[in-house]
Amino acid sequence: MKIRDIRFGMLRVPLKTPFKTALRTVEQVEDVVVMVHTDTGHVGYGSAPATAVITGDTHGSIMEAVRHYIAPRLVGLEIANLSRITHLIQGAMEKNTSAKAAVEIAVHDLWGQLYGAPLYKLLGGGDPVITTDITISVDYIDKMVADSLAAVDRGFESLKIKVGKDIGLDIERTKAIHAAVEGRALLRLDANQGWTAKQAVFALQTLEDAGVKLELVEQPVKAHDLAGLRYVTERVHTPVMADESVFGPREVIELIRMRAADIVNIKLMKTGGISNAVRLADICGMHGVDCMIGCMLESSIGVAAAVHLAVAKSDVISKVDLDGPSLCRHDPVAGGVLFNESEITITDAPGLGIRAIDGLMPLALATPA
Repeated sequence: MKIRDIRFGMLRVPLKTPFKTALRTVEQVEDVVVMVHTDTGHVGYGSAPATAVITGDTHGSIMEAVRHYIAPRLVGLEIANLSRITHLIQGAMEKNTSAKAAVEIAVHDLWGQLYGAPLYKLLGGGDPVITTDITISVDYIDKMVADSLAAVDRGFESLKIKVGKDIGLDIERTKAIHAAVEGRALLRLDANQGWTAKQAVFALQTLEDAGVKLELVEQPVKAHDLAGLRYVTERVHTPVMADESVFGPREVIELIRMRAADIVNIKLMKTGGISNAVRLADICGMHGVDCMIGCMLESSIGVAAAVHLAVAKSDVISKVDLDGPSLCRHDPVAGGVLFNESEITITDAPGLGIRAIDGLMPLALATPA
């Protein structure tokens, strides 16, 4: 099975409600879909959203990176030589992690198809059923409480509360939601870099003193501020998780050296795909650091790959935040991974198991026809 060409598509899926964080507001998922075609007629699917405020990647930059730097290195290569392919993808250029991730996901899909096994079994096996949290977007307090109660009624047992816009309101939001769902759901706070280190300590200590128990707080300070992250970690009882501070193995080694956080959030769009995500999980496992598997606001194509990784690395990845498909009005992807509210199940289909993608708009070839 050799790579013949690489093609693009665009997939747009409306959200049930606008997705609001301290950094942005989004009303629909918009993914560049990468399709790797082989000489045997097989197709591997990968995808990447534009997350300029996080990774620096836009739809245009993703496609240009694949077209001019990644795809020319891969045409004619055997899918069986996966390590060589991922090495070439990662070495094609600096940064551009979303573009690398989209191609790596598609290649891993084909790798599973080549050997007739779902991807998670080739990555290490495990129980093909996991449970995710769901995100509660920043909004008026009454709206956030109502959204939280609705999520609990739908069966979600972990809620990720978006904060980071106004420290006083953030505290009141969290108290109100905690009072509404106490005993029915765990709360995770995600500040999306919206606080200073001192603000984070003040907010978290205030909540702790008020009896609000949080499962974790995610990325309370700016991504580059590891010293600030450590400042928070050393002064609160709530576990602190690094997200935007960690893209790949180099950052996680420094984070662990500094003891700057208790948990690491792995996202394929940050790591550049599955190969570096596996390395990151292994490094954390060696040092006894728990991980969460997360995703951007993206379709179930890329999220499916993250599900396979989470299952295969469940000894290290103890927390799951893969709610992208649950936030969409519908799932346009048929086959592979089944998203049913909080429960996510992998089928026995080879690779990612994708059979069809409804509403996929074909774009240009990434490689010459």
